[in-house]
Amino acid sequence: MTRIDITVNNLETVDEIPGYWTSNDYKALLAAFDFSDIDGVKEENLREYLMMAIAEEEPPAAAAILLEYKLSDSLNPGQIDQISNDMLVDKISEEYPEIHLHHHLFSINQLLYKAYNGKFPATDATVLDCTVKADGEFNLEDKPLFLKALAQGLSERNIIRRLFSEKLEDGNDFPEAEHILWELHHKGDGKVRVVTSDYWISREDFSEAEYKARLEIA
Repeated sequence: MTRIDITVNNLETVDEIPGYWTSNDYKALLAAFDFSDIDGVKEENLREYLMMAIAEEEPPAAAAILLEYKLSDSLNPGQIDQISNDMLVDKISEEYPEIHLHHHLFSINQLLYKAYNGKFPATDATVLDCTVKADGEFNLEDKPLFLKALAQGLSERNIIRRLFSEKLEDGNDFPEAEHILWELHHKGDGKVRVVTSDYWISREDFSEAEYKARLEIA
């Protein structure tokens, strides 16, 4: 049995994931929105011009363009059409049954939310910085193992604990963890940064900043 000490150093609620959209994404999307002079736009202004191009379209049409650009390998045209309309009223990045798409749907949603000044529902993400010390072997970049340890300090009301109680137990496979934790970075010296949805983990889920977890690691 491995004992794992977890200290939550900082938890921040954010409305976008830094670095998710790149300059190349902005250029490709401007082309998709039929912007005519992409080469004439300075790199630091690409996002601003894209926001204006988005806002000139009807919201469902703009959503469909973003979904097609980012998720055409995962969604068929009918699904894109459905989601582009549903996004105006529902938090699709939290409610869509295919959780491996939530990360992308969140960033698409937030771009639309900001371009249309709130016509789309607002959603949040969580950036969690913590320090992890284990008295045995523990891979800090193994998402299922890390989430099993992290969950031991979460409130019993937390949705991960409620939906995946059996998979959180020692020895059980937990493939969903790969998509619940959008990013997991080991920054050295036991320092770990987690990026996920506020839907999965929020500030209210932690009652203690320091706690001990125990895992049977094969």
